[in-house]
Amino acid sequence: MKIPLFQRLYLRIWLAVVGAVVLMMLLAGWLWRVEAERERATRPGREIVLRDATGTIIGQAPARPIRVPGQGPEFEVTTRSGQTFYIQLPRPHEPGDMGPRRAGPTTQRMNFAWILALIAAAVALGSYPVVRRLTQRLERVESGVRQWGEGDLGRRLPEDGHDEVAHLARGFNEAAGRVQALLQSHKALLANASHELRSPLTRIRMGLELMGAQTPADLKAEIARNIRELDLLIDEILLASRLDASQADIGTLEPLDLVGIAAEECSRVNAELQVEGDAASLTVMGVAKLLRRLVRNLLENAHRHAAGEVTVQLSAHGNMVTLAVNDRGPGVPTEFRERIFEPFFRLPGASERDGGVGLGLALVKSIVQRHGGTVRCTSRPQGGACFEVSLPQK
Repeated sequence: MKIPLFQRLYLRIWLAVVGAVVLMMLLAGWLWRVEAERERATRPGREIVLRDATGTIIGQAPARPIRVPGQGPEFEVTTRSGQTFYIQLPRPHEPGDMGPRRAGPTTQRMNFAWILALIAAAVALGSYPVVRRLTQRLERVESGVRQWGEGDLGRRLPEDGHDEVAHLARGFNEAAGRVQALLQSHKALLANASHELRSPLTRIRMGLELMGAQTPADLKAEIARNIRELDLLIDEILLASRLDASQADIGTLEPLDLVGIAAEECSRVNAELQVEGDAASLTVMGVAKLLRRLVRNLLENAHRHAAGEVTVQLSAHGNMVTLAVNDRGPGVPTEFRERIFEPFFRLPGASERDGGVGLGLALVKSIVQRHGGTVRCTSRPQGGACFEVSLPQK
C-alpha cells in the first residue's frame, strides 16, 4: 500500500521542524517590537533648545517633529520674545549620495527580519537530511514487517546503528526467528505424524481384509468407514499445511478449462452443470489438481448436507470466472457463513457420522486464495446454500 505524500513521516517531521522555526521567528519579532515600544515609552522626553552666541537660552520646545511630504522632519521652536523658528533636519542621504548614512528604525527592523528569515531557511535546509535519514530507516522497518506479514518468514530487518530503531529491528528479528522456527517445527511434526499414521492404517486395512466370515458385515463397514476418514484427514492436513506456507511451491500454473474440470466432477456425483455464455471464456490460470480438489470438496459438501439436486453454474463477469455450487439443503445461518471456512468447524447439531472432517471448506478457501480469487457462502431464494467462487480469467 503506497502512503500519500502528505502522510509520509519524514515530511511531517520536517514540516514540524520548519513550523517550529517559523513560530520562533515570529515570536522573536514580536518580542523585539514589544521591547522597542517599551523603550520608547520609558525614554525621558527630549527638547529642542536654542541658544545665542553667549550660550543664553533664548527658546526651547518639545521635540515633536512636523512631517512635511518630500522633506525631512521640522521642529517648531518659539523664543521667549515670541518669535517662532522652524528647524529642519535634512533627509537621509540616498544610496547615490557620498555622505554617511545611519540606519533608521525601519531599516533595522528590515535587517532583523532578513536575519530571522535566513536562520529559518538554514534550519529548514539543514534539518531535512537528518529527518529524511531517520525516516528512511523507519520505512525500511515498515517494509520488512509488511513483507514478513505477507508470508516471507525469512525476511529480516537491517540492524545498523545503536539507537531505538536498531533495537526495534533486532527485537523484531529475534521474534521473527523464533516464530519461523516454531512454524517449521509444527509443519515438520504434522508431516512426520501424518507419514507415521500411514503404517498402522495399512495394517488395520490388511487386518480388515483378513477377517473371517464370522465378522459382522456392519462392523467391517464401520471399520472401513473410519479408515477412509483417517486417510482423508491425513491427506487434507498435509495439503492444508502446504497451502498455509505462502512460499511453498503448489505446482505449475497453466491455462485450465474450468468447464472440463467441473464436468468431470459433476459426472462423479450426478450433479447438473450449467454453463452461461461462451465456454472458451471460462479459462483460468491454475494448478489442475488443486482446482479439481476445490470443485470436488464443494460438491461433496453439497451432497452431504443437501436434500435434493445439486447444480453447478459457470459464468464470466468482467475479468473473473464464477463457479457457483447450489444445493437445496437447510442452508447455512448468516452468523456462520464466515466461520464454516475455518478448519475443523462444524455447524451446531452436526455429528461426525454426517461425514467429513471439517477441513474441506477450509481447503477450498486456501486454494482460492492461492489462485488470487475469493469464495463466499450465500443463501438461495428457493432455499438452500450457494457457495460462489470467483477466479481471475487467463
